[in-house]
Amino acid sequence: VQLQACGGGLVQAGGSLRLSCAASGRTFSSNYMGWFRQAPGEERQFVAGITWRGVSTNYADSVKDRFTISKDNAKNTVSLQMNSLKPEDTAVYYCAAKGGSYYYFPTGGYDYWGQGTQVTVSS
Repeated sequence: VQLQACGGGLVQAGGSLRLSCAASGRTFSSNYMGWFRQAPGEERQFVAGITWRGVSTNYADSVKDRFTISKDNAKNTVSLQMNSLKPEDTAVYYCAAKGGSYYYFPTGGYDYWGQGTQVTVSS
């Protein structure tokens, strides 16, 4: 599975950005798609995820009600709409894919990763 992320940039606090991730290759093996972020000096953290069919989603508490993850099955893309951005959202954002089937939505152990895209929110 190959993942290509895009859409990062610089935005003022309160603004919006939309990230997109195009998936190719053996995408049928990936039941879960997720977005993660890593700020300087911090560990990579789960932001949001969606099942491949787009039926189930999961969000980190810090982004609930501000971020929305969605999937376009026809285009094999996963998007992350980020609204009401805060300076603490500044990080490199990564999309990722994971196979398998889990009772709880997986927030770690993803198998495939795209390159990161920088999101910077100025105060």
